[in-house]
Amino acid sequence: MVANTSIKANLHSVLQRINIACLKANRDPNQVKLLLATKTVHPDNIILALNEGQKLIGENKVQEIKQKHDALKNIPHEKHFIGHLQTNKIKDVLKYDVSCIQSLDRLKLAEHLHEGLSRATRKVDVLIQVNTSGEQSKFGIHPAEAIDFIKKVAGFNTLRIKGLMTIGIFSGEENKVRQCFKTLRSIQEEVKSENMHNVWMDELSMGMSSDLEVAIEEGATIIRVGTAIFGIRKYSDSYYWNENES
Repeated sequence: MVANTSIKANLHSVLQRINIACLKANRDPNQVKLLLATKTVHPDNIILALNEGQKLIGENKVQEIKQKHDALKNIPHEKHFIGHLQTNKIKDVLKYDVSCIQSLDRLKLAEHLHEGLSRATRKVDVLIQVNTSGEQSKFGIHPAEAIDFIKKVAGFNTLRIKGLMTIGIFSGEENKVRQCFKTLRSIQEEVKSENMHNVWMDELSMGMSSDLEVAIEEGATIIRVGTAIFGIRKYSDSYYWNENES
């Protein structure tokens, strides 16, 4: 596990980065939520971060949600699902108090979510995942198909469409990363202009440890940070972002 002092120091550093980026972009830091990306992070380390005043965590794997639930259930926090959600795992996601699914990218998934939520007489917040980088290794709706997809999903009254999510291209070239975030912001503005029922475009979830400043400059309201707080994780990114549908 990472030492208590390290997590405290890392959190302080990330919050400083957020504040500086917001100052540069002439934005209120309160407009940007920090989501702790807790994939492979031991519950004790998550608790350390939550005890430092953080309230929002995001998991990529349903199995990890189940494994950590008992350890975290008495600590006040909000939980988002940020990974590729397989339809056969929907029941578990709904069982373990996930308040928002940030990775809705298929009509089949929307249909199955709606069916499960209808049986439970519940609603859940969702973000539409858009593949802004054009990389085949990443999930998400093609930007050109996003508007039509959102219109279809808006027909499911159990799904509250709160905004959009993307994973920027993994590149050291800032202009390429920035273009991903600009694309998401452009889609947000287009959706807002449509004034759709059951659609709120309040959230742009984009930016991670390496590119959070660029994301904030381009309008991010949620940044997903794991490595910069909890340290280098064990597995490669493909372990989290590239699963086969079932």
